[in-house]
Amino acid sequence: MESKAKRRVATENGDTGEDLVLATLIRNGDDLGPIVRHAFEMGRPESLLHQLKHVVKKKEVEIEELCKTHYEEFILAVDELRGVLVDAEELKGELSSDNFKLQEVGSALLIKLEELLESYSIKKNVTEAIKMSKNCVQVLELCVKFNKHISEGQFYPALKTLDLIEKNYLQNIPVRAVRMIVEKRIPIIKLHIEKKVTSQFNEWLVHIRSSAKDIGQTAIGHAASARQRDEEMLELQRKAEEQNISGLGDFAYTLDVEEIDEESILKVDLTPLYRAYHIQSCLGIQEQFWEYYYRNRLLQLNSDLQISSAQPFVESHQIFLAQIAGYFIVEDRVLRTAGGLLLAEQVEKMWDTAIAKMKSVLEEQFSHMNSATHLLLVKDYVALLGSTLRQYGYEVGPLLETLDKSRDKYHELLLEECRQQIANVIASDTYEQMVLKKDTDYESVVLSFNLQTSDITPAFPYIAPFSSTVPDACRIVRSFIKGCVDYLSHGAHTNFYDVVRKYLDKLLIDVLNEVILNTIQNGNIGVSQAMQIAANISALERACDFFLRHAAQLCGIPIRSVERPQACLTAKVVLKTSRDEAYLALLNLMNKKLDQFMALTENISWTLEEPPQNGNDYINEVVIYLDTLLSTAQQILPLDALYKVGNGALDHISNSIVSAFLSDSVKRFNANAVMGINNDLKMLESFADEKFHSTGLSEIYKEGSFRGCLIEARQLINLLSSSQPENFMNPVIREKNYNALDYKKVSSICEKFKDSTDGIFGSLSNRNNKQSGRKKSLDMLKKRLKDFN
Repeated sequence: MESKAKRRVATENGDTGEDLVLATLIRNGDDLGPIVRHAFEMGRPESLLHQLKHVVKKKEVEIEELCKTHYEEFILAVDELRGVLVDAEELKGELSSDNFKLQEVGSALLIKLEELLESYSIKKNVTEAIKMSKNCVQVLELCVKFNKHISEGQFYPALKTLDLIEKNYLQNIPVRAVRMIVEKRIPIIKLHIEKKVTSQFNEWLVHIRSSAKDIGQTAIGHAASARQRDEEMLELQRKAEEQNISGLGDFAYTLDVEEIDEESILKVDLTPLYRAYHIQSCLGIQEQFWEYYYRNRLLQLNSDLQISSAQPFVESHQIFLAQIAGYFIVEDRVLRTAGGLLLAEQVEKMWDTAIAKMKSVLEEQFSHMNSATHLLLVKDYVALLGSTLRQYGYEVGPLLETLDKSRDKYHELLLEECRQQIANVIASDTYEQMVLKKDTDYESVVLSFNLQTSDITPAFPYIAPFSSTVPDACRIVRSFIKGCVDYLSHGAHTNFYDVVRKYLDKLLIDVLNEVILNTIQNGNIGVSQAMQIAANISALERACDFFLRHAAQLCGIPIRSVERPQACLTAKVVLKTSRDEAYLALLNLMNKKLDQFMALTENISWTLEEPPQNGNDYINEVVIYLDTLLSTAQQILPLDALYKVGNGALDHISNSIVSAFLSDSVKRFNANAVMGINNDLKMLESFADEKFHSTGLSEIYKEGSFRGCLIEARQLINLLSSSQPENFMNPVIREKNYNALDYKKVSSICEKFKDSTDGIFGSLSNRNNKQSGRKKSLDMLKKRLKDFN
């Protein structure tokens, strides 16, 4: 009902719904833009304008009604305002009076105040002037101090002074002209200092490069001295251990460590570098200096790594390597002490460059070298370089591996040099036993190479069983071992004894043994030379144990580890085989010589008329020759070799006698010839028994004898001299008395043993019937041998 009443009232007042909405928006202060835009879009702006006018009229009516309501209050307010105006006029008059009085009193004070302010202004100006003067004086004093430092070349104090001026005084200089001059000069001065410092640094670069060789040589020399001290101490230690093992007593040894200050030995003056780096840091261009230093040092390194072609590498290698060593010692010092000027990665890169170049140079130079001495000289200095730089933390393994790669080349050269030396020694040998007149000779020739056959020192003069070849060859082998150890020591591998042993075997087998065999096989030696060579080989076999111990000693291996039977050299077995070859050559030469003496088919009369009273003439020469031969062999050969020589000679004589009966040049022979050969054989058997006992062989070979070598000839002569030769066909008798005889040989010989008209058997049968019975028995033997064959 109320809403209906309201709508009715609104309608009565002439308000429509749109007018109410518009009035509400205006009252609330809302934006009328959307309504205006909508009216224009709908094409009804007149309606909107009408509504607005209606709202205006309504508001005017409301204002009039409000003014009518508060009219009386307004009139009262105006009256009050007029009362206040009167009071204000009175107050204005009082203030004007007071102001006039104040102006009269303050005029004098104002004059005094102006005078005071002027005094204060003058004081302030004077104070500022004094302060400005002091600043100028301080700046000028600093400039004078700076100039003094510059003139004296003290750039760091100069830079500190310049930095003080720039940070603390420059902006406070009151005189603009002075400030501009200082500001303008500061960059020029810094550039001047930079150039001077760079110039001094460049001079240091030249100096340090020229000093690098001396630095490197000093450091390498120190490493060589340290190595020598270590080797001497190890040698003393080995001797003490050997004496303890030998039971000679307890020995104590001390290790003296010599403390050596590296800084005092290596005169490396890095002061210019430190100064330059510090000044460049103060100038704020340290990064530029890092790059400048690294680039120039790298250029110097590349220059140092170029080898000179003006002289052989073997003459220039020490300078080349010492220069590199000095370079990296300096770089290590810079890395450790220059406070970040050089990075570890940069040093590593430079070292890798140097390693690659040195490896290339060494490989090329080693490939051109044809002298083991030269190669060892270079290798040793390279090893010292590695030992030196390893102390500074550089990785020298690749460099030592390069030396290891040239190992075979070095040993080939060394073996070839030893081959030539050994060949010269053997070629110049007189194959005469050495005569040692005093104990020092015995020690240097025999004991030093373990060539003695007894621990008892002999009487002097002492006649050694070997010729000069043996000690000379031993010295060459000992030198070879030293050369091997020198090359392999201080390299990539610490345990190189097996390598030394391998090359030692190679020297003894492929060089020494081969040269000896060539000497044996070339056919230009006689019996005495062959015998002496065999004796020499026996001595060299004994020396093999010394060679092995010497190699172990130089390699730092305990001697007891090489004294086991399985640790012996292969060359010892090979030399034993060569000794057998020498014995064979000796026997061949000896047999040829015996053949010359015997020549049985020419020296024996096979159809003697009368039985001989003594042996044939040749047998005396044979016995003399055998006596000389065996006496010499007894002096220089071992007893087993003497036994072989005696057996070989007598066996050959036995074979020669049998062969003489079988010779085609002997058509027939008679019993007198057999008797003569029997006499010869008895002399040989007597000689054989005497020698077998006098040489001491009877004590060793109790089951054997020299006589046994003549068994075939003896059984043949016994058969031919037997009264019943047909017993040869009796197995029991043959096994007992004729077991060394061959059926065919006996058959052939018996065919030549015939009776004839000149009385081979006829004269004998006329003398007694016994000879006739022997003839019948012999004929029966011949018949049975024919049937057997």
